[in-house]
Amino acid sequence: MLWRRTVIYVSFYIIGRKSVINPFEHALVCFRLLNLEKSAMSFIMVSVHNNWEGALVRVVLRIGGSVVASPPDPVLMEKYVHLLKGLRKQCEKLVVVVGGGFVAREFIKVAEGMGLRESDKDEVAISVSRIIAQLLARRLGDLASRMVPTSIDEALRSLERGEIVVMGGLKPGMTTDAVAAMIAERIGADLLVKAADQDGIYTKDPRRYSDAEKINEVSFDELFGLFEEDKHRAGIHQILDPEAVRILQRRKTKTVIVNGFDPENVALAVKGEKVGTIIK
Repeated sequence: MLWRRTVIYVSFYIIGRKSVINPFEHALVCFRLLNLEKSAMSFIMVSVHNNWEGALVRVVLRIGGSVVASPPDPVLMEKYVHLLKGLRKQCEKLVVVVGGGFVAREFIKVAEGMGLRESDKDEVAISVSRIIAQLLARRLGDLASRMVPTSIDEALRSLERGEIVVMGGLKPGMTTDAVAAMIAERIGADLLVKAADQDGIYTKDPRRYSDAEKINEVSFDELFGLFEEDKHRAGIHQILDPEAVRILQRRKTKTVIVNGFDPENVALAVKGEKVGTIIK
């Protein structure tokens, strides 16, 4: 009987801590191992559901600039503010990383026309992303720091104060995807969600190829074969930065790409529902 109790205790710990994996599938496997009767299974499944709903998770949300800043959309940003307030109740730690989108790319063109270096163009894009982050942070009021973090350490200190972290880029040569991946690694995130400008990852760019097919689930290794570019340059626009994928792969951080024009997709991903493309 000891091994049966051990399986139950360990299973409930995993279910309570990792709400972003499907707890019901995990529970069913354990039930089969334990040879439980259907009546007992039903009773425990209700307990699992209640435990899961109240679990706190560590989530990093990467909001694409192409979603909220191409051009800046105050109505959509307000919807994200509402979403973040709700997620705060479910999350032990919540970090939001936003990009500069179309606005950043326009300023990069200006910088290029002025003959500025690649690193200078990156700095310009970073400044734009921080302005977008500041708008969201100010609208969150006391739930977020009024100062947008400019380093991972600053972001961690903000999390220690119980705040929602809203940030943009950090330094030249690093995309906001990479920033999100780095902080996900540092806080031991259960989940990284990217709110992108398409429904998920496709076999080809769906904006250019009508025969592109959406991929519901993909491994980190398989993902590298889908990239058009494998290194960063100012203004790069891909569904996910290859360097970010390398960081996420190190810890096998579950990552979900969803259509960010509907913030409800983010909420569904955090709940563990099947939405967008899952990378793991």
